[in-house]
Amino acid sequence: MRLVDAARCPYCARVRIALAEKGLGYETLEVDLTDRPQWLLELNPPHGRVPVLDDGFTLPESEVIMEYLEDRHPEPRLLPADPVARARARLLVQRFDDALGRDYYAFRRGEANELAARLDALDVGQSLYADIAYVPWVIRARDMLGVSLPDRVASWLAQLEQRPSIAREVEVVRAL
Repeated sequence: MRLVDAARCPYCARVRIALAEKGLGYETLEVDLTDRPQWLLELNPPHGRVPVLDDGFTLPESEVIMEYLEDRHPEPRLLPADPVARARARLLVQRFDDALGRDYYAFRRGEANELAARLDALDVGQSLYADIAYVPWVIRARDMLGVSLPDRVASWLAQLEQRPSIAREVEVVRAL
C-alpha cells in the first residue's frame, strides 16, 4: 500500500491516523503542495489533491479512503458497530467538511470567519471515526494558527493525544 501524502495537509493526516489506528503499514510518497507534480494532476484530476491511496488501484479523497480502510480492514473498528451510529458518524464528518474545513482555510488566508465558533460547536467524542476526521484541523488550528480552543474541545484533544496515532500527528504538525 502506498500513500501520496503531504505532511501539512489535514486530509492526509486523517488517512495517516486511520492507517496507524488499524496498524497498517504503507509507503509514503511525499509531495510539495506548492509545486504539485504533473503526475499528481494526472493521478487525481483536475486539481491533483492529496491524499491518494494506491492499494492495487488508485483511490483519492480522505473520507472515501477512510471508509475503504474500514471495509477492507474491519478490525479494529473506527466506526461503531450499530448501523444507525455508523450513519451518524459519517454525517458528522460530512457536515464537518462542509463547514469547519472551509472556515479553517479561510482563517489561514487571514479572512475573518467563524472558526472559533465552529470549534466551540464541534460535536466531539461521538465516535472514533468522526474524531479522527476532526482532529487534524483542531491540532493545526491550535498549533499552527494559534487558535485558543474551547475548554471542552481542549479536554477532548488532550484525551485523544494519549493515542499513539494522534500523538504522532501532533509531532508532525510541530515539525512543520
